[in-house]
Amino acid sequence: MHQLPHEHPGDPDHRSPGKFLWWMARRQWRTLVGGMFFGILWMSAQAVIPAVIGHAIDDGIAAKDTGELVKWAMVLLAIGLVQAASGIMRHRFAVTNWLIAAYRTVQLVTRQTVRLGGTLPRKVSTGEVVAIGTNDLSHLGQLMDVSARFSGAIVSFFLVSVILLQTSVTLGLVVLIGVPLMMLGVAPLLGPLQRRAAHQRHLMGHLSNTASDIVGGLRVLRGIGGEQVFHDRYRQESQTTRTAGVQVAKLQSMLDALQVFLPGLFVVVVVWIGARYAVQGSITPGELVAFYGYSAFLMIPLRTATEYANKVIRARVAAVRVVRVLALDPEVDEPATLAESPAAGAELHDRRSGLVVRSGALTAIVSEQPDDSAALADRLGMTASPVDDEVTLGGVPLTSLSPVEVRRRILVSDTGAIFFSGRLGDRLNVTGLGDVERALATASAGDILEALPEGLDSLVAERGRSFSGGQRQRLVLARALSADPEILVLVEPTSAVDAHTEARIASRLGEHRAGRTTVVTSSSPLMLDAADVVAFLVDGRIAATGTHAELLDSSPEYRRVVTRENEPELAVSEVAS
Repeated sequence: MHQLPHEHPGDPDHRSPGKFLWWMARRQWRTLVGGMFFGILWMSAQAVIPAVIGHAIDDGIAAKDTGELVKWAMVLLAIGLVQAASGIMRHRFAVTNWLIAAYRTVQLVTRQTVRLGGTLPRKVSTGEVVAIGTNDLSHLGQLMDVSARFSGAIVSFFLVSVILLQTSVTLGLVVLIGVPLMMLGVAPLLGPLQRRAAHQRHLMGHLSNTASDIVGGLRVLRGIGGEQVFHDRYRQESQTTRTAGVQVAKLQSMLDALQVFLPGLFVVVVVWIGARYAVQGSITPGELVAFYGYSAFLMIPLRTATEYANKVIRARVAAVRVVRVLALDPEVDEPATLAESPAAGAELHDRRSGLVVRSGALTAIVSEQPDDSAALADRLGMTASPVDDEVTLGGVPLTSLSPVEVRRRILVSDTGAIFFSGRLGDRLNVTGLGDVERALATASAGDILEALPEGLDSLVAERGRSFSGGQRQRLVLARALSADPEILVLVEPTSAVDAHTEARIASRLGEHRAGRTTVVTSSSPLMLDAADVVAFLVDGRIAATGTHAELLDSSPEYRRVVTRENEPELAVSEVAS
């Protein structure tokens, strides 16, 4: 039994679509060879059946020899059994080849997605990645599937040609010369079909990305009344994609028609020549019947050859997209020389801003511009773009450490974090070791769990859309707390909850993270008051540090940002003037 999926998909050759397809074929050469062997046996068995029938007619029926008739009937039975057995095995290998190619593609893209991390959405649209999983892997699998039948078609073609040459040189030459000429008649369509298919594939990826954006932002669109605008945009793009699909279908329909017409025309020619030879007495009645059989059989290898050309085009178009993703490099890669890992409890320091995060403390970062504090949080977790070496852990630049170690020790949970669909308990306990119940309590999310009939066994909808914004934010916080990293960076973790819920979260967070380092970006007085240290960020630099109460007394600018008390005073002074 062939075990799927493979434990490791291998390191692909993504220098070009052709090299990638060849790499895929080499990785599964055993099953491809098995499929080709049984494909050749299956089609060759069909190829010799007309000759056996012809001998049975001439040697048995025409000669009235019962013994010969029985002999050829038994030969025909044996060939039929071989054909049936080889057909079953060919199909099994064809399905196996399809599955291996498809799932290896899934594994390659998934592994690359994990490797790229935050780099992926900045370089490739969501629609492109989705299209690989919905369309491209099928085309790659179909190419590996049809390869077995194509090899059988080639061998059976030459086998029939040899048989015909032994019977009639003219008929043999017609087959040997006519088939390549017929294939040349189809060739002019293949180039334009590949270009149109590639253009349609690009538009489909873009359309999928637009649909993903609309679905993800539907709540916001309804809030601002923008549904119609995006509806019109999606309709226009879908019509453009439909038009491209029609252009592909035009060429595809011509190719499909030629797959029937040209082999049919060729068969008519072969039959006509054979019939003339029968009338002239150059061939026997049995050979004439065999010619009819060959004519019908030739439809199979000829159509298989054109199908193979079609599948190669579609697979190359799919491989272009897969190669594009596989060729991407993460913005943060494994350093050439790894530095020694800092000891647990080391200080986190950002030289650019001057921020020093004390080990084991709850540090809050507040800024008049939330984007500035969010950018600082991204730098602390090495998720910003571009990545620099100004952030150190225990004096060691993060860029000198393995990205795997950085992700293990520092977790950044921002407002854009989402849930994957699946069981809620599994989505909250991503490490398998977290205390989910305690994390839910700290995130004040117990009421969410109580409202679900199946509790942690409830299924989460795609992107967590079955929850409200505040519920989703609390569950994201619970997931981050459950992971229990050495350093946890939370970006505006309570921006979507009410004041009472925020107060509960703020009062519980420090106790939950006791002994661990926690960084929170927030301008909420409730969260700032619960912090051990508050760092005030002005124009990308830390302007002041202290407790919330100390900064309120010592920094008027901090007080203005947190309490907004200067705005009314400014309005009064303007009126007085």
